[in-house]
Amino acid sequence: MKFEALGINKNIIEALHKLNYKEPSEIQSKAIPEVLAGKDVLGLAQTGTGKTAAFAVPTIQNLSKTKTSGKRVIRALVLAPTRELAIQVHDSFKDYSINSDLRSTVIYGGVGQGPQVRQLNQGVDILVATPGRLFDLIDQGYIRLNSVEVFILDEADRMLDMGFIHDIKKTIKLLPKKKQSLLFSATMPKEINEIVNDIMVDPVQVAVTPISSAVDKITQEVYFIDRPNKGKLLLDILKEHEYKSFLVFTRTKRMADQVTKRLNKEGVRAAAIHGDKSQNARQRALNKFKAYQIQVLVATDIAARGIDIDELDYVINYDLPEEAETYVHRIGRTGRKGLEGASISFCSFQEIPLLKDIEKLNKMTVEVNHDHPYEMIDRTPKAKRKGRQKSQQKGRRNNPNKEGASKSQGKKPYRGKKKQNGPHDWSNHRSKKSKGKNKLSKK
Repeated sequence: MKFEALGINKNIIEALHKLNYKEPSEIQSKAIPEVLAGKDVLGLAQTGTGKTAAFAVPTIQNLSKTKTSGKRVIRALVLAPTRELAIQVHDSFKDYSINSDLRSTVIYGGVGQGPQVRQLNQGVDILVATPGRLFDLIDQGYIRLNSVEVFILDEADRMLDMGFIHDIKKTIKLLPKKKQSLLFSATMPKEINEIVNDIMVDPVQVAVTPISSAVDKITQEVYFIDRPNKGKLLLDILKEHEYKSFLVFTRTKRMADQVTKRLNKEGVRAAAIHGDKSQNARQRALNKFKAYQIQVLVATDIAARGIDIDELDYVINYDLPEEAETYVHRIGRTGRKGLEGASISFCSFQEIPLLKDIEKLNKMTVEVNHDHPYEMIDRTPKAKRKGRQKSQQKGRRNNPNKEGASKSQGKKPYRGKKKQNGPHDWSNHRSKKSKGKNKLSKK
């Protein structure tokens, strides 16, 4: 199918061809006609399948059909959860509307508001915003939303996860009752249903892949490793693939900085990107990574949705995410636009429950890679180890001539057969150093 078959006008087709867009993705081919028809659309698709064009292209065409007289007013509002994502969505709107008379701008926190206010005062048709800066400027009287014709929530599930649900509800109250609402996301938790009912009228649901599933073309593997050895394993992998690009995710900002500092000390070019970095610093790091000036970008989950990098070779989960859905978004940074990608996860004993949640969500077993020199030494949680040691000490006090508890009278207690724990034998899989890869089959 060609873009022309979707009813897109010549000006936008020309802009798409300049961007080397040849054929629409599945989400684009299904969503664009519905948006062009003015319907409310709930779009569900994996990260990297072209959701931005699915809502931006038809919105540009619909807005181009009518011209407003006098000063430009905000006719389309796009809310995005992070600064990086807002910037990239705005860049897409600019690229697609290059042959139109529409004007767009983006506003976000972390930088001075002066240049953004000047853009707004000149008049814009399309506004892309993060919630915090949007309400700052609304409260100061720089933004009015009473003329909005199209309201778009991008990465809606992350908006809710990050605590923006109240901001979304406040935004809805400021919008005209008659409008087109578009909600696009990679996952759709049940909690979003009530929001959908509040902002959408008879929405058309477009789902092109199973909800919360990982991209099929991404190979996934996990290394079981004690936490102190994660840095060593990361260095080994990076040095083995020194001409590849890596996006490394950590759970905390402090860990992101520590990993970055260690990598640079070892001669690996790396930069960190997280919420404590200024917007300019984050953008510089991202630009260097895209230009292959650095090999590794270390990020926290706040940046997971805002990093759009073509031909990214590897995503490494240095720490497993606490929410299984976040894993989908992390690894979705690779394998984009039909290309193959790879994801590697480091899993300590304490993170095994998180891995189980990920496998349950994606209905698959992540392949285990045993081919590395770092063993998971003690798989018993620290609290249990202390409890076991106290019990042993108590037993020795009660019966100083015996090793065990006094009730056993020196006999070794019967413990029964060793319990097996499903596809991953957590109790035994690291007992001996494996030779080569022991790959587990998918369920």
